Amino acid sequence: MDDVSDQIAGVDEVGRGALFGPVVAAAVILSNTATQQLVHQGMTDSKKLSPQRRLVLVDQIREMATGFRVGMASVYEIDRHNILQASLLAMRRSVLGLPVTPQLCLVDGNQQIPDLPMLQKTVIKGDQSEPAIAAASILAKVWRDQLITRLAQRYPGYDLASNKGYGSAKHRQALQALGPTRQHRLSFAPCQVSLLKN
Repeated sequence: MDDVSDQIAGVDEVGRGALFGPVVAAAVILSNTATQQLVHQGMTDSKKLSPQRRLVLVDQIREMATGFRVGMASVYEIDRHNILQASLLAMRRSVLGLPVTPQLCLVDGNQQIPDLPMLQKTVIKGDQSEPAIAAASILAKVWRDQLITRLAQRYPGYDLASNKGYGSAKHRQALQALGPTRQHRLSFAPCQVSLLKN
């Protein structure tokens, strides 16, 4: 008999509240065995883990997962559609990119993903209660953090390596002084204030 958990994908996104860079989602399918091992290793909501712990866990998730995929929506898509629709688009891309088609998606939050061919169930704070969603949150967080760290070299002055694109005091001050880059979300108010100034 098939392991039922092999047919369930956890889906989560990161970067929704950032001022800079894409919104990134991940979808992860875990077997019961992988779930038990990862939970034993301390896998939980990515926000509750140190960066070092996330790096250890993300390697284990990639190794043990039945399937995983990262999807993203660009700054252009965020500004064009709005952040909620872009987040759902990133999630949809991650699910549709999975090497195995799940029968059910457990989606973090309260919004279903449009145009998915399989059943879905939304789970408020799912990254704390559903291991597959926790795994997705870690995968998406590590992938996005590494992308922003690389982009920080291309766009110095915004303290991106430490704030990961979120609106820290240094980041907001840099927006005022330097103005937005091509990777800033111009539909977000703090980026508009700096536009008016420049």
